[in-house]
Amino acid sequence: MAIVHSSATIRPTKPELLEAVLGGPVEVLGSYRFDDPAGEVGVEAFVVRRGAQLQHVVFTYRGAPLKVGEARLVSTMEHSELGQRWVYDGTTDPVAVDCFRRAVLGEQNQAVLELWEDGRMVGTREPTVRLIARAGASADSATVRIVRNLGDATTGPALVANWTGGEAVVAGLGD
Repeated sequence: MAIVHSSATIRPTKPELLEAVLGGPVEVLGSYRFDDPAGEVGVEAFVVRRGAQLQHVVFTYRGAPLKVGEARLVSTMEHSELGQRWVYDGTTDPVAVDCFRRAVLGEQNQAVLELWEDGRMVGTREPTVRLIARAGASADSATVRIVRNLGDATTGPALVANWTGGEAVVAGLGD
């Protein structure tokens, strides 16, 4: 389960981060999360529209800087419940890439969103994007490709996202 602190404030906000990454105003069409098996990293993905282009943006939220040289830091943020967070481009974060690999293989489902307030769970919320693994996946030496520009052609094993008014491949496996 992905824990959402209902009354938390975040600076900068997620829409502000998305606008900074994509270079201007965006319309958020939906989002989804994965659970990190170790329970340390938040993995969240957004489907957004910027002008006529549909984009898929993945962030990871960490309680400390990542020690991997290839990961790209997007920003830091202040979370009123969790403190300082380091926000990374999830396409470069090994935890997110592993979550996507497992999801394409049908070994990991998207997270249920648990709403927490004052240290207790007060409900759940359905993700606004639903994921379906497209069959035929094999883990043998396949590279995960997380799709940024939705609508790019992808064949083979893939993860398909559905949201109100749309559907697109958001990740695939290939050599």
